[in-house]
Amino acid sequence: LDTATQLGAAYADARVVRRREESIAIKTGRVEGVASGESEGFGVRVLVDGAWGFASSHILTHAEADRVAADAVRIARASATAMREPVALDDRPPAHGTYETPIEEDPFEVPLERKIADLLAADGAAARVKGITFTESMYAAQREWKTFAASDGSFTEQTITHVGSAVEANAIDGDEHQRRSYPDSGGGWNAAGYEYIRSLGLADRAEPLADEAVALLTAPQCPSGRTTIILDPSQLYLQLHESCGHPTELDRVFGTEASYAGTSFLTTDKLGDRFRYGSDLVTIVADATAPGGMGTFGWDDEGVAAQSVPLVTNGIFVGYLSSRETAPRIGRRSGGAMRADGWNRIPLIRMTNINLLPQPGMSLDEIVADTDDGLYLASNRSWSIDDRRLNFQFATEVAYEIKGGVRGRLFKNPTYTGITYEFWRSCDAVGDERSYVMLGTPNCGKGEPGQTGHVGHAVPGARFRDVQVGVGKW
Repeated sequence: LDTATQLGAAYADARVVRRREESIAIKTGRVEGVASGESEGFGVRVLVDGAWGFASSHILTHAEADRVAADAVRIARASATAMREPVALDDRPPAHGTYETPIEEDPFEVPLERKIADLLAADGAAARVKGITFTESMYAAQREWKTFAASDGSFTEQTITHVGSAVEANAIDGDEHQRRSYPDSGGGWNAAGYEYIRSLGLADRAEPLADEAVALLTAPQCPSGRTTIILDPSQLYLQLHESCGHPTELDRVFGTEASYAGTSFLTTDKLGDRFRYGSDLVTIVADATAPGGMGTFGWDDEGVAAQSVPLVTNGIFVGYLSSRETAPRIGRRSGGAMRADGWNRIPLIRMTNINLLPQPGMSLDEIVADTDDGLYLASNRSWSIDDRRLNFQFATEVAYEIKGGVRGRLFKNPTYTGITYEFWRSCDAVGDERSYVMLGTPNCGKGEPGQTGHVGHAVPGARFRDVQVGVGKW
């Protein structure tokens, strides 16, 4: 930081990051792979002549720190020659303190044999079901030790721990392939210790899951048409991620994140009381303080304190995911959404925990009982959405028919489509706290060069009217 400021940086910050990772993959009773590794390095970000520069290294010496800081300054000066508008940062107070993910059982202290045995138990329970072709189960953990310092006197230290696991059963008959997974193919992640893995109860859930995968082979195709759908949390979290989280990223709105992940339909003229995003029941927050969320921390990678930022309140669009640079452009202060994928990437606006808040009054079961005719959709299978995050299509692993308030027979290959704001405006029931669950997305991609983000989503179940449902086949 001293070197950067002496060479002309008006502002500089540095992150030293050590990351430890571990993963286990099981397939049909065999250990397919075990991997573990560590990386450590530092990145320096500077502001010179109104432009950013960034450089990084894995060599942790004073001489290398000086060299990297000087490189960052040179890059910033070069960037300034092509600058459209000078960067102006908000005036956040200097950040100080420590933060650590609360855990009960350190996942890196649990013996490898124990973790493999837990996965094999779940895998075996699914594989014992007649008709199952193959099974898969996985476990992963990540821990980051992160020290942040800035030329304004900020200094923070954080230790963030994330864990995830899942089991999947696959049934194949000719060219027909059906699967059931729990938690769905990506959602079973939390900021927690190994106690979260135990709480999933994978071995207990595996057999009924496998039974459904086999039953789907002979289940009727999901009917087409416009109907009422109820989304289970295992599907609603990804709907929220793609159609609510990404379009509220303010860098997308301003076009600085466009070539890889697209832009956004949520232009700034819609901010405030001017745009109805959803029905009165839809309230969405970006909450970096939510317990268990993979977007939970003490400070973001600009030293902005964790906070809860309203995005949609009673259906009205009211806020964005923002940074110290973008927030002043709409007359606000940063919401603390800047994070980087490790030490060798520059921070970007990323989702924290994008949560659909529960509504008092009805449990998810009561919403089903209140539905005369419709479909209950669970567990994502595939998705697509346009660059502006408007037109989408999702496929789920399973649909259950609802008749007279009773969830009944299975349908296979369900898909549904819509336009984001029309879909959320059709929401006429949101579950209460009894179905509210924190799930995670460990593979959110953004940026060039690419970065993988860990983000969280707490959701209940919810009902949507007059949705187009179609038929797909994989």
